[in-house]
Amino acid sequence: MNRYTKNKITVFLSCLFLATHLGAEKLLIDDFNSNSNSKWHYVSDQVMGGVSQGNLDFDYENSDGYAHLKGNVITENNGGFIQFRADLDVPTTSKINGVYLKVMGNNQKYFVHMRTKGTFLPWQYYQSAFKTTNSWQTIKLPIDTFAPSSGWLRKNIKLSSVKSIGIVAFGRDHIADLRVSEVGFY
Repeated sequence: MNRYTKNKITVFLSCLFLATHLGAEKLLIDDFNSNSNSKWHYVSDQVMGGVSQGNLDFDYENSDGYAHLKGNVITENNGGFIQFRADLDVPTTSKINGVYLKVMGNNQKYFVHMRTKGTFLPWQYYQSAFKTTNSWQTIKLPIDTFAPSSGWLRKNIKLSSVKSIGIVAFGRDHIADLRVSEVGFY
């Protein structure tokens, strides 16, 4: 094997190692195994006159913790959401490509909402959707899939100003049944 071939192999293996290392790096927000009930708060559209009803429970399956959002989302009376959310301090030095969740649900579409220092009004957020199945799966939502809720917000989310994250059943009449066993950034 000549020197040129050895150098190509070394560069290839180095890139492979680096890509594997970077791709595996996660910034965990919560794995729902301890003190999650003090971090996460249930909110429904009733705070603004809506009539959706639900609840948030924390439970275990095979010693793995999870948050369980259940309820009836009703769009009457300008409503249409139930959610659970947590305040965050996102490290500005981290290279973040997106949000990941380990979820199981009732084959419905749900959303992740992030609020920033620039989302002053209660109905302002950045949103990305995901669909559940009745089996546990890991969902990855790239940062560029988060869209602003209004034209008053900047087009792209500024990660260094993220202040909260919410897991949301939203926007249409439906029964929500969503379990989340891990949430974080990748």
